[in-house]
Amino acid sequence: MPHEIRIPRLGWSMEEGTFVGWLKPPGAEVATGEPLFELEGEKALQEVESVNAGKLYVPLDAPQPGSTIPVGALLGYLLAPDEPIPSASSSTMLAPTELRPDVEIARAAPARSSPLSPSDQPIATPRAKRVAAELGIDWTTLAGTGRDGRIREADVRADVPAADRSHAVPLSPRRKAIADRLRLSRERSIPVTLTTIADATSLVALREQFKTAQAQLVPAYTDLVACLVARVLKRHPAMAVRWQSDHQSLNPVADDQFHVGIAVDTPDGLLVPIVRDVLRKPLLQVAQESKTLIDRARTGRLTAAEMQDGVLTITNLGAYGIDAFTPIINDPEIAVLGLGAIRREAIVLPDDRIVPRQRITLSLTFDHAAVDGAPAAAFLKDIAAALENAAAHLLGG
Repeated sequence: MPHEIRIPRLGWSMEEGTFVGWLKPPGAEVATGEPLFELEGEKALQEVESVNAGKLYVPLDAPQPGSTIPVGALLGYLLAPDEPIPSASSSTMLAPTELRPDVEIARAAPARSSPLSPSDQPIATPRAKRVAAELGIDWTTLAGTGRDGRIREADVRADVPAADRSHAVPLSPRRKAIADRLRLSRERSIPVTLTTIADATSLVALREQFKTAQAQLVPAYTDLVACLVARVLKRHPAMAVRWQSDHQSLNPVADDQFHVGIAVDTPDGLLVPIVRDVLRKPLLQVAQESKTLIDRARTGRLTAAEMQDGVLTITNLGAYGIDAFTPIINDPEIAVLGLGAIRREAIVLPDDRIVPRQRITLSLTFDHAAVDGAPAAAFLKDIAAALENAAAHLLGG
């Protein structure tokens, strides 16, 4: 009997996914455990490994790259040597109604860090193809601005006449998943936002040291703050917790699991890759891992596992000139820290001298159901104090 290749369920809430494309050409020999195809689930694009071995056979009526299809849908077969090709009457490309959700159809694997070869890469992203079809645009005539010339949704929308841009477009599975998570966060939490202004002169000077030294890697402000926050978090156990799935109890997070999320704006929406074990790692290692994860997020290579288990998320709108804002908690975390623009301002010292200082507004949104205002305020106050002595905290190890 030929081995069927079907769309797996990457998460319990997943009902459909976008088939991005095969990683093996039809007729190729496939070994067990080899990456076989790419699938875009709710918030991540993942390679799916083969759970069997054989020669890849793709029927003519198989789903095409860019198709959004239900979990369990048949993609193709793996054939043993001399095994006949399945007849059209013996199979259907639709998902069988008797297929159980927990059947292992295929196994999801972490996405590869190396890009696909140009011959394997799709010309347009799945989302760009969907939007093009909805708007009646021939995407094959467009010039892509994405990686290696890939056509993105923005390229498709830029081709729409201004009069037609009010046309409603359904949410993609990824955008819908992001929207659902944001709504869930608001429904489950009682968000309260505290703001304070901190002296960021030491923080700016520290980053300038790396730039002046022409370091190969210059930490971003989010990297510096992530390292400082992890150190402060150790002194505030009330903030180092996560909700259990039922939101009826809190799980303490050990300091060797201070995984910090970095909110990243991508063409497909806001994603939060997680830098793991920040407290135990030197600054430059955190910066390197953060850069790698952000690059993966912006090129659609971030896996679901790389967005899990955070204890607190940092989001930075300073580059847009925003000072204070109300960030949304990344459930099941209980707090998110927003970074505003760093501004050079005149400050009056206790001896009445006026001096220029770099200042930043910090916005901490916390879940009042998990922690009271006083512990949250004390946490924010200590973060501000750590920023004022950034070099001493970070260069001292």
